[in-house]
Amino acid sequence: MQTAVAKRLRIVVIGAMTFLGLGGCGRNGGGKMHDVEHVSVSINRPLADVYGFASDPRNLVRWAAGLAGSEVKKDGDDWVADAPFGKVRVKFAPPNPYGVMDHDVRLESGVTVHNPMRVVPHGEGSEFIFTVIRQPGTSDEKFATDKAAVAKDLRTLKDLLERNPR
Repeated sequence: MQTAVAKRLRIVVIGAMTFLGLGGCGRNGGGKMHDVEHVSVSINRPLADVYGFASDPRNLVRWAAGLAGSEVKKDGDDWVADAPFGKVRVKFAPPNPYGVMDHDVRLESGVTVHNPMRVVPHGEGSEFIFTVIRQPGTSDEKFATDKAAVAKDLRTLKDLLERNPR
């Protein structure tokens, strides 16, 4: 049987977690969970080099064909790009020492897609991880195509960084 203090503490903790958006699915907490696939590539470069290059939106056109088909331009707090599926507005996580490069992509339709992206140490090099989240109504075929596009972009990033020191 819970004591009154333990019961109140549990209520406070649950309330705090809900307020902070912890413990649920997605950044806003709660909601229906969707299929995810972690696509990754090992890159024989230090984390600082990989993060420094990949976190600069101006470099997207060099490696992220699935997002940027042309120059990426700053517009307020967002970056604007012409993607294969139309003009997009992208907002990145602020620079950080943890290798987090999450970004929200707002489509022309107004839909915003959150994309978790990380680079972590892996031996003397790095592991670059992109989490592909199946969007509502996405067919198995389209989800597979999305994963393949991300894998291709990550291979391009790997080739670029391992071939070119900067």
